[in-house]
Amino acid sequence: MIVVVGGGVVGVCAAYYLARRGFGVTLVEKGDIAAGSSYGNAGLIVPSHSIPLAAPGVLRQGLRWMLDPESPFYIRPRPSRDLVRWLLRFRRACTEDHVRRSIPIIRELSRASLDLYRELAALPGLEFGFRQDGVLAVFRTAAGLEHGRHEAAVLEAAGIVAKVVDSEGACALEPALRRDIAGGVYFPDDAHVTPDRFVRGLARVAEGLGARLLTGTEVLGFTKRGSGITVVETTRGDLAVDQVVLAAGAWSSGLARGLGLDLPLQAAKGYSITCERPPSGPHIPLLLGETRAAVTPMGDTLRFAGTLEMAGLDLTINRRRVAAIRRAVPQYLAEESYTVREIWRGLRPCSPDGLPYIGRPARYDNLIVATGHAMIGVSLGPVTGGLVAQLAARETPMLDLAPLRPERFA
Repeated sequence: MIVVVGGGVVGVCAAYYLARRGFGVTLVEKGDIAAGSSYGNAGLIVPSHSIPLAAPGVLRQGLRWMLDPESPFYIRPRPSRDLVRWLLRFRRACTEDHVRRSIPIIRELSRASLDLYRELAALPGLEFGFRQDGVLAVFRTAAGLEHGRHEAAVLEAAGIVAKVVDSEGACALEPALRRDIAGGVYFPDDAHVTPDRFVRGLARVAEGLGARLLTGTEVLGFTKRGSGITVVETTRGDLAVDQVVLAAGAWSSGLARGLGLDLPLQAAKGYSITCERPPSGPHIPLLLGETRAAVTPMGDTLRFAGTLEMAGLDLTINRRRVAAIRRAVPQYLAEESYTVREIWRGLRPCSPDGLPYIGRPARYDNLIVATGHAMIGVSLGPVTGGLVAQLAARETPMLDLAPLRPERFA
């Protein structure tokens, strides 16, 4: 029996691909399926997001933003040894060399995941709003557009299609934009989904293949013997295991600590506001360049998502950050008023170098780690699930996982 810990996009994708291969699978989730950061995020599948979070520009900009509670990247000051260690590692990773090495890794993961999304969208009875309309990054200032142009050049050099457009070209792609924006960068290969429908729908498919879903069940610890885990201890009893998949998102670090593993993660809170979508659109996903917010059409709704708030495992809603997203919207879109259906927040697991943890720690023969996907968890969910299944079957993974090894900071 393989126990998957975590019912978000990564855990559910892992359970699906394991069950499809005929493994006995039990997924354990302390809340409901897709109740965490898989529920209300922007739903973007983005090969264009192949530049890691740890990059020189992020560090320079982040230092200016850190003390502003309404900025796109905010770190709440607090006494935390883990946070200090994470920030020091993040600083060391913010180099051009790291970016150069990381882009091909994230690019290949993203492309493989996009291919798997196309396959999943063709499954009978699984409908989750998959569309490949591309993503348009828009900028209201000339300085912002110049930054976007530079980033597009970096991505194009890595084989990612990016088309720089002026104001007229951006408005032709998305008429809902204000006419006074400076321009944008269009990434035609990107796609989007409605994330909660995807995760919950795939969980039902996994159940149909024999996977057992235990929701409302919290993992308390593990029984170990030698180099193996023998039992997963939960609030609803003990589960004997052959293998364990740790895919608990922002909570993975604490669970790993109980196994004697150092898995540096910081929980990064993101927010979204889901509104009724007016007839005027937008009709394609947008990235609001200067404010780092995303706009995603999802059926009859429109989701505004953004911000990166490092405040620990804290799920309170900071109303100032929600207000900052709302104020950003009329700077880019002609429509100024939207009917709100839901305000949401969730925690994304961020590694110091901006790369996920995928692989087997050397200390255990039967543990697979799959976490740390930061803001691209939905984007990389299917490929991570497929890689987990390959690792569980003791096969050579489809991609080189050496740069993603869980103990790389040990």
